[in-house]
Amino acid sequence: MKKAIYIIGPSSTGKTTLCDALAKRLGLESAAYVKEVARRVMREKGYSRDTVGNLQMQLDIMEAHSSEEEKALEAADLVLCDRSAIDPIAYAILTSSNAEEARQREEALVGRLAFKAALERYRDHHSVFILLSPVQAWLIDDGVRSLEDQEACMDVFRKVLKDLEIPYRVFGPDCQFLFERMTLALGYVSM
Repeated sequence: MKKAIYIIGPSSTGKTTLCDALAKRLGLESAAYVKEVARRVMREKGYSRDTVGNLQMQLDIMEAHSSEEEKALEAADLVLCDRSAIDPIAYAILTSSNAEEARQREEALVGRLAFKAALERYRDHHSVFILLSPVQAWLIDDGVRSLEDQEACMDVFRKVLKDLEIPYRVFGPDCQFLFERMTLALGYVSM
């Protein structure tokens, strides 16, 4: 069975840094490493940090990530993903104006065919989800990242993962060193 590692969480929590270190340590070919697609989608479709609340933007990001993830799973037995199809759901909920809109947005994304296929994989015991929580000293505004209310964002990620019955682990301020994060992640993959 194929194994997959998903590194997810709010902006500026070290996702790409951890993924790059894991990819190097595992010797993953580029086909087995799904890099973050949101920036590419934003650039190609003219989105910005100001349009993060646009449901179409989150749909486009989900579709792009799902496509890249499928290609990687066809090419390798171990896949590493810098983000997942969960991330657009979390941001669609987070940017909703009220609870009803949040529910509708979540349903729209969870109901996508691409997400339904991914959800089965995400729940599989061969998939490892690592949720990175905010470390205050790491929050840097680069004009793209959304840095508003990191704790609320973290709560949304937890709720989505719980509601979708996806097991996950959390690395937070008590686990800041890259080597420690990498070692723990590798340990979860070998279980």
